[in-house]
Amino acid sequence: MKYEVAHRRIWFKGEILDVNDAKINILAPTSQFGLNVFEGIPCYWNDEEKQLYAFRLDDHYDRLLRSVKLIQLDCKYTKNDMVKAFTDVIKANEYDENLSVRQTLFVDGFGSWGSDGPVDMFVAPIPKGKTSAEYNKKGLNVCVTSWSRISDKNLSPRIKCGANYINSRVGQREALRNGYDTCIFLNEFGKVAEGPGSCFFIVKNGTVITPQLTDSVLESITRDTIIKIAKDKGYPVIERTIDRTELYTCEEAFLCGSAMEITPVLSIDKYIIGDGSIGKITKELHLTYLDIARGKLKQYESWVTPIY
Repeated sequence: MKYEVAHRRIWFKGEILDVNDAKINILAPTSQFGLNVFEGIPCYWNDEEKQLYAFRLDDHYDRLLRSVKLIQLDCKYTKNDMVKAFTDVIKANEYDENLSVRQTLFVDGFGSWGSDGPVDMFVAPIPKGKTSAEYNKKGLNVCVTSWSRISDKNLSPRIKCGANYINSRVGQREALRNGYDTCIFLNEFGKVAEGPGSCFFIVKNGTVITPQLTDSVLESITRDTIIKIAKDKGYPVIERTIDRTELYTCEEAFLCGSAMEITPVLSIDKYIIGDGSIGKITKELHLTYLDIARGKLKQYESWVTPIY
């Protein structure tokens, strides 16, 4: 890494700048209303090859462009523009470690929450070890939050929009206030949805189970990755509605996401999951995920993009 985190370079409106020199109008809709869409793109360093791999890069940009369409932004950037900005800023920082890269399209100018532009972009990489605390824990003690997950009837979780994460915030703050690491949301029908910024899985009788996409969850790339890995390993995988009481009797549970990777849930509402440590299937899926993301498994090489 060429620069310390406080002075790392980011890509901002077509230039690579010290993060402290990137300025946004305080009255811009992104500042006032969270009017932006974004991706958190993970990159993994392979020390043997001296190579940094971006994980499922094309899928992240496809989802970003779907968010642009759903929230109706007038975006001037193409997928090729996004990829170039992403790779240019990583190279400018000379990163040789695992990263989480925030790529955001935001509404600038002097408009309102109803504006569709002008749209601009920033790309801000950060070493994974410097991300939020819950993303760096080896196991999580969680609660079911009293707040409901947003739904397709109000603020669709299908859109990865900055404003949507206030829903995640209220659940996370409640969990922290009550002594937990993070939380699990139920949807408007009282069924299990996801965590704040992470999808959720349980294991019962050797079967890997996760809520359906229509249960108020993000169309998560990590979720999709885990489903495919588990199936390839021969585990039965079911996408179905999950009742709250199933959480307390499952054999294993974990939260997953681009920043969180696969992190075991050790307890839910103080019910101990399994023996209170990482489960066998959870551990196997996580280790395989890491090998794939570092470009070590040729079977999945289409999922990784070399930066250098």
